[in-house]
Amino acid sequence: MKEFLDILRNDHSDFDKGKLNDQLKSIDPIKLFQKWYQEAFEKQCLSPNSMTVSTVGKDLMPSSRIVYLKELMEEGLIFYTNYNSKKGENIAVNPQASALLFWDELSRQIRVQGIVEKVPAFMSDDYFASRPRPSKLGAWASKQSKEIADRSKLEDVYQEMVERFKNEEVPRPEFWGGYLIRPTYIEFWQGRPSRLHDRICFQKDDVEDQDWKVLRLNP
Repeated sequence: MKEFLDILRNDHSDFDKGKLNDQLKSIDPIKLFQKWYQEAFEKQCLSPNSMTVSTVGKDLMPSSRIVYLKELMEEGLIFYTNYNSKKGENIAVNPQASALLFWDELSRQIRVQGIVEKVPAFMSDDYFASRPRPSKLGAWASKQSKEIADRSKLEDVYQEMVERFKNEEVPRPEFWGGYLIRPTYIEFWQGRPSRLHDRICFQKDDVEDQDWKVLRLNP
């Protein structure tokens, strides 16, 4: 254990891959988000659309997990999941979430906080139709976040779905679809030397507000 702690404590790697100029304050944050994501994609960052989403349910205990950002619209960020999952249950009682995308290769991260709502059914239908057939069947087979006796039970249910939808298109389950995070806070973080990181954030009181208040924060 001591050797492991020494590894953690002695990691003093620094950041020198970019900076955030104050001119960025005049850019629409969604457009800046798009630009950063494009750069992460072009630089071949590992899983550039991997996104940590955190929710809080009625027990007030934060819960985080990795999902994939599948769409970025003017209205916000979209991901897809099982509505009956832990995150879905949390959102049902507390429709707020935070999201984080981190690109180590660029020493960048984007933090988002906002209000969550389901996307229209046609959007979920369109995305579900684009998924590989095994993933569609998996969506039907998994009672996400619910206890299961063992792996074989899951595989048995999956095979039942294979037979159920044999020779036909797999429809989207009603319990599966998309969520839209409408941001009220977006922070752009750029690692800098000596831990003097750049942080520029855009915030507003309500998702319907058109104007963002822009701030530079201490690291």
